[in-house]
Amino acid sequence: MKFLAIPLCLLVALVCTADDKAPKLPLGKDTTFVVGPLDQQGYIDYEVALHAELSKNITPENNANALLIQAFGPAPEGSELPLEYFRWLDIPVLPKDGEYLVGAQTYAVKQLGLSGDRLVAFSDAQSDATRRPWAAKDVPPLAEWLKLNEKPLALALEATKRPQYFNPMVSRRKPGEGSNLIAGLLPTVQKNRELANALTTRAMLRLNEGKLDDAWADLLACHRLGRLVGRGATFLEVLVGIAIGQIANNSSLAFLDHPALTATKAAQCLKDLQAMPRPGVLAETVRLSERMMGLDALQNIRRAGSGADPFAGALDAELAFPNKKKVFEVIDWTVVMRTMNARYDRLAEVLSIKDRDVRAKAYEKFEAELAEVKKEFVDEAKIKKVLDGKDPGPVLGKLFADTLMSLLSPAVQKVQQACDRGEQTAANLRLAFALAAHQKDTGRYPAKLADLAPKYIAAVPDDLFTGKPLVYQPTEKGYLFYSFGVNGKDDGGTTYGEEPLGSDDLPIRMPLPPLKKN
Repeated sequence: MKFLAIPLCLLVALVCTADDKAPKLPLGKDTTFVVGPLDQQGYIDYEVALHAELSKNITPENNANALLIQAFGPAPEGSELPLEYFRWLDIPVLPKDGEYLVGAQTYAVKQLGLSGDRLVAFSDAQSDATRRPWAAKDVPPLAEWLKLNEKPLALALEATKRPQYFNPMVSRRKPGEGSNLIAGLLPTVQKNRELANALTTRAMLRLNEGKLDDAWADLLACHRLGRLVGRGATFLEVLVGIAIGQIANNSSLAFLDHPALTATKAAQCLKDLQAMPRPGVLAETVRLSERMMGLDALQNIRRAGSGADPFAGALDAELAFPNKKKVFEVIDWTVVMRTMNARYDRLAEVLSIKDRDVRAKAYEKFEAELAEVKKEFVDEAKIKKVLDGKDPGPVLGKLFADTLMSLLSPAVQKVQQACDRGEQTAANLRLAFALAAHQKDTGRYPAKLADLAPKYIAAVPDDLFTGKPLVYQPTEKGYLFYSFGVNGKDDGGTTYGEEPLGSDDLPIRMPLPPLKKN
């Protein structure tokens, strides 16, 4: 990655906020990664630096989130957003009162007054209504809830047509306080899940009414929402984007199963799915956002001073090693930052490996190295020996950096596996639309998946997890096909929550089986 340029606005901030104080840390790509702006204490303002990079080429007109926040309101999680959030989006602050999205649970509790078993029954009905067609007369409260949300849903549909997604993760810091990205807000994440549920609930209502075009518009918006959110700055947004994609996939299968679907419509839907925004790239998330959050956390530890408990705060319990105060006094912070930057570079390289097996082995090696270093850093005898040695600063710097890195990059492999599952699930859905087009054209499903190419789909994808063809089993009236999933084993098409436990195949069955009763 090229060295991050500092835009003019940041150069101005560098001059105006540094308060003529020298930087507290050596500036450079190998240490602080960016060289400004500096805050009043002479530390990097990573909150500004990160948002300046993320907002490049973003405008209020091309940013989906600039419309989504207008659907959610100024207090998506109950408390009002900081003014900086709107400044970064370059939109006016929203009024307190407005027709903003009301989640199903909030509606049930606050407007219907439901609780206990009645609330559970409503939640179950709403969940079912995202996966199968339903009629307004059968569940009137759901129809009323959708009517209440007409305006925010219209905004959301327009938002998902936009190509960019920039969601500032601003903190609630006071003037003069340093950045603290780990405490940055992600106020729209839960609201996007609520939005996905509303879109798919309305899609299934429209499907029941035979309004296939309107139903698909809602489903496509939900698919695009998942892709856009998944391109956010954090691992959490990546995972929520995948979850929204799964909500859209489940509803899309009910759309595929509708008898009024035509070959032409199935083919057009397939084209829509093929034109979806690209997924986020996990390696890039690590290379930029996760790195800056890690360096910011390190900087805040350094900023804490050499008091009796210099590491007090969110990471204190995890950074349980002997002689904290002494280590803090002699540690070489330049070595700490260089080591962390090198680790983020290497982690990004590991995540960029295309071959799943090679990538998994490389990550396991990376994680094992960090775990071994962490053992050393909490060994009192070893730390005492280092402290008593000739030049403890650089040694402690490397040990501390790797220990902190092990805390700031947990479960990356799990996030990567979730990305892989999302990729395979999306590929499966596209294949299911090709199967539907074939069936509507010929009156039957093909004997083998290869028969779909090239008329219905350019090429039939292999199983991402095995590199081999997907399992395909045509039946008298439908089919079952599936990927082996993360475990790489054939579980017979059974998946999470099904017997036998531990199954993780990624299946699609047609016709759809009945929903399980709660």
